[in-house]
Amino acid sequence: MKRKLLLKALWRNIWATKGRMIAIILIIMLGTLMFVGIKSVGPDMHQSANQLYKQQKSADLTITFTTGFTNHDLKLARSIKGAHVQASKTLFSLDEQDSNVVQALSYSSTNKLDRPQLKSGHLPRHNNEIVLDQVAEQHGFKIGQTYRLKTGQLTRKSYRIVGFVSSPQFIDNQTRGNANIGNGQVDYFAYIPQSNFKQTVYSTIGIKFNNLTNYSIFSANYKHTLKRDHKLLKKAFSGRATQRTQQLINTAKQKYSAMGVSLSTSQLTSLTAKSHTSYSITNIKERPGVSGYFELTDRITSIANVFPLFFFLVAALITFTTMTRMVEEDRLQIGTLKALGYHRNEIATNYLLYALIAAILGSLLGVVIGTKTLPQVVYNAMHQYIFTARPLLYSQSAITLATIFSFLATFIAVLIALLAELRAKPATLLLPKTPKNGQRILLERFTLLWRHLSFNAKVSYRNLFRFKSRMWMVIIGIAGGTALILTGFGLRDSIGAASTQQFGNITNYQAIMMASHAKQDKIDEVLQANKYFHSATPVNTETVTVSKGSTQVAQVTQLATSKSSSIKKYIKLESSQSNQKLTLSDNGIILTKKAAQKLNVTAGDRIKIKTATNQSYSVKVSAIANNYTGNFVYMNATQFKQATGDRYQANAQLLKLSSHLSSTQEHKLAKQLIAHGAENVTYISAQKKIIDREASTLDPIVFIFIILSALLSFVVLYNLTNINISERIRELSTIKVLGFFNREVTLYVARENIVLTIVGILLGYGLGNLLTEFILQKAASDAVIFPLVIHWGGYAIAAILTIIFTIIVTIFTHFKLTKIDMVDALKSNE
Repeated sequence: MKRKLLLKALWRNIWATKGRMIAIILIIMLGTLMFVGIKSVGPDMHQSANQLYKQQKSADLTITFTTGFTNHDLKLARSIKGAHVQASKTLFSLDEQDSNVVQALSYSSTNKLDRPQLKSGHLPRHNNEIVLDQVAEQHGFKIGQTYRLKTGQLTRKSYRIVGFVSSPQFIDNQTRGNANIGNGQVDYFAYIPQSNFKQTVYSTIGIKFNNLTNYSIFSANYKHTLKRDHKLLKKAFSGRATQRTQQLINTAKQKYSAMGVSLSTSQLTSLTAKSHTSYSITNIKERPGVSGYFELTDRITSIANVFPLFFFLVAALITFTTMTRMVEEDRLQIGTLKALGYHRNEIATNYLLYALIAAILGSLLGVVIGTKTLPQVVYNAMHQYIFTARPLLYSQSAITLATIFSFLATFIAVLIALLAELRAKPATLLLPKTPKNGQRILLERFTLLWRHLSFNAKVSYRNLFRFKSRMWMVIIGIAGGTALILTGFGLRDSIGAASTQQFGNITNYQAIMMASHAKQDKIDEVLQANKYFHSATPVNTETVTVSKGSTQVAQVTQLATSKSSSIKKYIKLESSQSNQKLTLSDNGIILTKKAAQKLNVTAGDRIKIKTATNQSYSVKVSAIANNYTGNFVYMNATQFKQATGDRYQANAQLLKLSSHLSSTQEHKLAKQLIAHGAENVTYISAQKKIIDREASTLDPIVFIFIILSALLSFVVLYNLTNINISERIRELSTIKVLGFFNREVTLYVARENIVLTIVGILLGYGLGNLLTEFILQKAASDAVIFPLVIHWGGYAIAAILTIIFTIIVTIFTHFKLTKIDMVDALKSNE
């Protein structure tokens, strides 16, 4: 009988306080939705990419020789235990229709690795058939059309288009890599039957290892095992580059000796420098566009480890307060039940069930909605990637943590409050709590100001400081909501500011052109004839790996110059500590900030530099320079010679061009330069577009942060105001009995809320800056630093939203206060 009565009382209590119950469920739901939903984005992105790479059997490592591979090289690769090997041929060409740069890849029905994924039509079945990149459809190509290439390296130039494909070698539809023809950028790729290639050697060898099959490419196990496989591959090809160089020299000697020509020493030196063989080994992450995807997933994961946690803590704190106050308000009912003979465990069960229902419903709704919506929103924004799978992975760890937080915020809160109330005797519980004594506040000591305040204002300020716990809960709630909204805007502004700071402040050249010194005269003629060209400076540049101890940073751009004074016009070198201008010296190099942080290097330390040809040397770091995107090592020609032992020789030029140069004009100039001997032209604008695009991919997440933070802020304000009114119902009824009008009663409460809102917003600004900076540190990658930038609009919108929510809550409060039954509220509890 008791159980039935208690159960009936529970449902009556839920119905009577349905507004509070809904508010608690919403707060828990929002916290769980944010926490679990954002936590699911990273794993979903990982799974989608991993699924494609496994399905299309992507090579774990790809080895490339500058002079091509022979069958002997294939045997070396196949000698590695557990390795699946596939050799491919590739070339760059221009299409006949609009002279776009095409990367032609060899295709065979026996291909096992990096298989193209069919989007429409069918794969080549005959020598005269070709399949194009799905991006080529944007150029107007259709299945059944005749397609022509401008190249003499194929047995035929004309093909019939039979299908469109995507490839795991090119995951970003807006980045297809570099080329040494046309404008220097690959527009799209094509697969052509391998029998059409005239090349007698292979271009690349792809290798897939058995010991990596069961690992996700994003896992630590994959990375660790891949390093061992990389060493095995290097060991198998150790010395092979030298052998290949000598083979080619011997072949050339024999050719000339039939012709009756004897080569001089200088001719032999020149020949060795030309047919010279070097090789490179790349992994999946180093393919075009892949590093951007990896960095994006890492960035989202890093953000997901901080922002949702803080969001959930704010939600949990408010829920904890709500549940505690609910029990305190019900002291009369608890006293009555105890007086009627109910055991305290029976009384506690009702409240604990109330908390449990709220926690379960809120968590369940948050998990389902968060997992099914937030990852999908993010995926829809990443349309530039070829991944089509939309796996919905329920993150077990995130769900477990969210459930624990929800449980702590509700169940434990009720338990703590009950322990205090249930210890009291029924007679004590049946009496109202003794109100706090009035006391002088700090503001009263400023007599001149205090005298000019109205009676209502004085009462409001005294009430604020009289109930400090209530005051701080409202301030914390408002500050938390404001901070979360501001952080959302801060993340958007700061991530976008990385490229602005880099390319608007540090990098002051518009392009870098790779070219040999021998062809410089013709290139200079092209530049001087171009009206958009301003100036150029020669540099020696290459991609290196820098290390200190066991820590290393790959993909670092080493840039040496013989003109230290003029380089200042192209690159702004400033100290990362004092912002003072730096100068290249003969006794050290300048290392950029992110690489220095990664290596834990300061000025005066020594680092090791390793080139792509495995040449290693040690250098002293003379200074650390500011930089936001990429890692750089800067040195002068004297330091270059001292470190490497080689004679300094420029292999590139930094170009200063007009800022009004359009994309079409950039392409035209690049074509002209490459046609006259330049190997490649890379525009800074292209790099900036890539970085800006990657930053914009985070916009949906930031938008989600802002919307959910605003919703949480509103629910928190509404909930805390309701608690405030219910706790002060006798006080408010009293002032109504004393003759206060409804508008005055509302202002009596609203005046306090206005003060607390202003204080909460100001504290939220400070907290938002700290939270944004902390997240940016976690979200930074090995090559990117995000400056803390929050535009005034973020501050304004965060404050305006909070003020609007306060006004809306005040309006709701007004209508609620007009319905107060003064007689019932003033009834005595004795």
